[in-house]
Amino acid sequence: MRNLKIGAGFCAALTLVLLTAGCEKKGSDPAAEAPPPTSVQHEQGVNVVHVDRSERFPLVAAVAREAASTLNVTGSVNPDISREIPIVSIASGRVVAVHVRLGDYVKKGQLVMEVQSSDISGAFNNYLKAVNDEHLANTQLERAKILYDKGAIAKSQLEIAQDGEDDAKANLVATEEQLHVLGIDKDHPGETVKVYSPASGFIIQQNVTEAATAGVALSGSANAFTIADLSHVWIICDVYENDLSTVHLGQTADIRLNAYPDKAFTGTIGDIGAILDPNIRTGKVRIQVENPGNLMRIGMFATATFHGKKAETHTAVPASAVLHLHDRDWVYVPNGDGSFKRLAVQGGAMLPGNLQEISTGLAPGQQVVSNALELQNSSEQ
Repeated sequence: MRNLKIGAGFCAALTLVLLTAGCEKKGSDPAAEAPPPTSVQHEQGVNVVHVDRSERFPLVAAVAREAASTLNVTGSVNPDISREIPIVSIASGRVVAVHVRLGDYVKKGQLVMEVQSSDISGAFNNYLKAVNDEHLANTQLERAKILYDKGAIAKSQLEIAQDGEDDAKANLVATEEQLHVLGIDKDHPGETVKVYSPASGFIIQQNVTEAATAGVALSGSANAFTIADLSHVWIICDVYENDLSTVHLGQTADIRLNAYPDKAFTGTIGDIGAILDPNIRTGKVRIQVENPGNLMRIGMFATATFHGKKAETHTAVPASAVLHLHDRDWVYVPNGDGSFKRLAVQGGAMLPGNLQEISTGLAPGQQVVSNALELQNSSEQ
């Protein structure tokens, strides 16, 4: 019996030892299965990512693409001055009513303002006097004709009477035309001069308000309003001196606006400024663009892209290989010892096949990590 008890105790002890060893082995498995450590080191201003299993991040080779040279410049939307029309008050006086405001769209013939002017009374007085003078001259001519028919006067006196009638008619026509220019109805003269829009368009300048003076003689500006037809506008761009040789008159440009990034417009270079800005060494390039629906508004920022005729070789990589970080573009390249080096590049336009052009910083054939964001996320863990 004693031997049986000793054997049972030995078996129990042996089982306890085995269970303890199994538990210790099981507790060490998570450490063995943990992902390989990743570290980031800064070597001479370049980020180097060290990983234990670099094969987790596949590489792709940058490819060469033939494409025409491009030049991107910035500019703003401006009115076409050849389509600007001033609204001028012929009569001088005080503005008593303004019917439009800056930014309004007006139609041709629409009433824009009314001016109270002493020119009305003066012009109408001249008209009435011309009417009386013409009536008197006509009466004298009729009398001279009767006397000449009866031989009472010489032919020269008849000619003098005819000349007086012609002068009176000419003066009457001139005074009627003056009333017409001032916008006065000779049969129903009013107290104010009504000024109408000479064309359809948007009010882009307003130089008068109610109770202000109007007219060329009294106002500070000859133009009360300025109307612009915005169906065609100008994009005025700044092109650096070194790039002026790549643009020429008649060249087309692709226009994109910050306000409408999904819309593209096409314009034509109409003028290249002859004077450079002495501070930033740029020339003004004017692009004429159609403005359907008046989407482009004066002052909007725009980007113009000029396409050259000379083909250039560009480097392209998958879009996923480019990391956009801190307003810059980066790619990861193998460092040769299982690590990766992060290089700064200049990204370009998107290309078919989910590729992105690399303007500088990378050469065709150079290998890069196909998914830069995945490697970046691993380095930050």
